[in-house]
Amino acid sequence: MKKDDREILKEVQKNTDMAIHAIDTIAEKVNDEELRQELSREKLLYSVIQNKATDRLQSERAEGYHGSTVQELLLKSGIQMNTLTNCSTSRIAELMIQGSSRGITNMWRSINHHQNSGSTSMEVARELVDFEEKSIGRLKRFL
Repeated sequence: MKKDDREILKEVQKNTDMAIHAIDTIAEKVNDEELRQELSREKLLYSVIQNKATDRLQSERAEGYHGSTVQELLLKSGIQMNTLTNCSTSRIAELMIQGSSRGITNMWRSINHHQNSGSTSMEVARELVDFEEKSIGRLKRFL
């Protein structure tokens, strides 16, 4: 497996891992049942994409992304701070949209820097970007 393939798949793992942790943290604060269901569906789809990247790395015996406890704590504390005084449905949707936007930016940066990646790795990366773009569209109705 080429280095570019490894790096782009690790970025997919990192972005999906962060999204899953964010959803787990923010779901505790969701009062709107429709938004709760949307986040649950998103978490499932993030897991599917993450598994594709992980399976590809494992099939090539390449090391994957390993998140750190510090990163996870920073993510959780950031969400707690951003919802301390306002955990309305609109605020939660806004935070999820911001997170997806950062994820899209990070993935495009990775795609542009790892242009020697094979088609399978690029396909997984673009699937994540497409999913996050559609996710933003779905979350806008909660603003």
